[in-house]
Amino acid sequence: MNKFTKELVNLYADKLLIGLTQEENDLILKEFDIIDSEMALINDIPNIKEVEPMTHALDDFSYTLREDIKEESIPIEELLQNCDRYEDREIEVPLVVGGE
Repeated sequence: MNKFTKELVNLYADKLLIGLTQEENDLILKEFDIIDSEMALINDIPNIKEVEPMTHALDDFSYTLREDIKEESIPIEELLQNCDRYEDREIEVPLVVGGE
């Protein structure tokens, strides 16, 4: 695999629409060097290619599906009493993104 270069990091940053400063670019390159060296250590493990991939961390993983049981729920009018602002069955929530 090719090593990451400043140009390659800048190319990916441009594609993701994130501008990087020179310091950020250098930091990313250092982090990728660390990742590359860790991957090289893993690749140097004897017989690593013969290890079968895992599908789950626990070999004896099992589960039992429960029966769906219809239960009575709390009336909506009672739930709406916990809200500061609502109209009919719609709850007004604070603006999270955008706005002023």
